[in-house]
This record gives sequence, C-alpha cells and structure tokens, in this order.
Amino acid sequence: MTAQVGLGLLLALASAAALNWGYFAQHGAAATLPPLTLRRPVHSLALLFRNRRWLVGFFTGIGGWVFYVAALAVAPISLVQAASAGGIAILAGLVGNLSRRERAAVAVAVIGLVLLGVSLVHVHVPSGHGSWVAVAVWMGVSLAAAAFAAGPVARVLAGGAGLGVAAGVLYAAGDVGTKAAVAGGGRLAFVPALLACHGLAFVALQLGFQRGGALATAGMATLWTNALPIAAGSILFGESLSGGARGVARVAAFACVVFGAAALARRQAAEPTPVRPLEAID
Repeated sequence: MTAQVGLGLLLALASAAALNWGYFAQHGAAATLPPLTLRRPVHSLALLFRNRRWLVGFFTGIGGWVFYVAALAVAPISLVQAASAGGIAILAGLVGNLSRRERAAVAVAVIGLVLLGVSLVHVHVPSGHGSWVAVAVWMGVSLAAAAFAAGPVARVLAGGAGLGVAAGVLYAAGDVGTKAAVAGGGRLAFVPALLACHGLAFVALQLGFQRGGALATAGMATLWTNALPIAAGSILFGESLSGGARGVARVAAFACVVFGAAALARRQAAEPTPVRPLEAID
C-alpha cells in the first residue's frame, strides 16, 4: 500500500466518523420538528436551519463529505468506500438501545464490511476514470431506483427505511459522479448531476428522519452509499480484483451487507403500516 493510498484511507475513516455523527445529530433534531413538506420547501428549510443541533450535524456532515472528496482524489473508490463503510458501526454505537434484530443486522453488516476489507488487503487496485456514458447511465438508473424505493417499496419496509434506501442510492450516485468529476477536464460536466443527486438524497433523508429511527434511515443510507460505489469501482472504473479467496470474500461481503440491510429495513410486528410513505409532501 502506497503512502498516497494510506492517506486516502485515513481521510475515508475521518469522513465516516463525521458523516455518521452528523446523521445522528440531524435525525435527533428533525424528529422533534413539525412535519417537513415539499409543498413548502422554504418553510421546511427554515425549520431545519433554525435548529442549532441540526445545523451542527449538517455542517459536520459537510466536513465529512469534504474528507471523502479528498480521499477520492488520492485513492481508488473501492478502497475509500471499504474504509468508510464502517460508519454503520459508528451509527449503531451512537443510537444504542437496539433491539435484538437490529444488533444482529448490524453485526452481520459489519462482518460483511470486514470481509470486504480483507478482500482488498495487499491487492493493487488501479483506478480508471471510466466511460462517461457508463457513468451517466449508472446515475440515471440510480435515480429510477431511488424513486422506486421511496415510493412503492417504502410501503412494505420499516418507517423511514424506503427513504433511507433512496437517500443511500442517490448519495452513491453522487459519489460515482464525484469520482468521475475529480479527473477534471470535460468530466466536470458531472458536477451539476452529482450535486442534484446529493440534493435529492438530502431531501429523502430529512423526510425519512421524521418517519423512522436513525438505523432505519441513516443506517440504510450508510450501507447503500458504501456498497454501491464499491460495485461501481469494478464495473465502471476498472478496479478489478483477483479471484480465489479474495473473490470469495468479496461475494460473501456483499451477501452480508445486503442481508444486514434487509434485516434493518424489515418492519417489526408492532410497527403500524404508514398510510402513505410520503404523506408529509401533501
């Protein structure tokens, strides 16, 4: 591992800590506010920005994103995401008082992330800039998937989980766009698209905070924000890995992450079914 990649991993760890503490603070603040609505965006934003705790969480998260962009500039996206994926454990520690199912789900997800890290040890991972067409298609499909998660899928998941998935998919799309954009030149055309993805993810996450717990919203966002760009590293940016035991570890890692995410998103028996996933929009 070069010093440059090591710096990238340190920046990724700092990003994970800042982002997930920021999520936790924003969730605690948003849950106490009057219902946020897309029909009155200025009023809803004013509610958020007048809350001191939410502001602290928001700007801490912005700092985490700055660390993340800096990490992408010096290290492959798959390595950066593998390091920052540990944020789910940080979030679980902040939430505390988890149910048995939630503890098991977090444990399985963390095991998957550890396996993911093992699959990357001592492996040279060249990072390309990817085809701009492929990156654009990835981001477009991500937008469609996020809309599906926030709408029909949200009806059968725990409160806030569908919006958390949508936020994670959108943040991941923005991260893929960021990796493409840091190459500079004509790739800077991805900047408006990645900012739009992050903006939509922000909206989904804040709405989700008022409908579910931190793990069901920010936890799902964290898992998908990290898992999808790792896949994109291999599919879009040529960050291929060797086979053998490392390949098996990679497959097992993704299986654990998906299983953990599914367990976190499952509605508990005592949880009422929401009338509509996005009722606060009306």
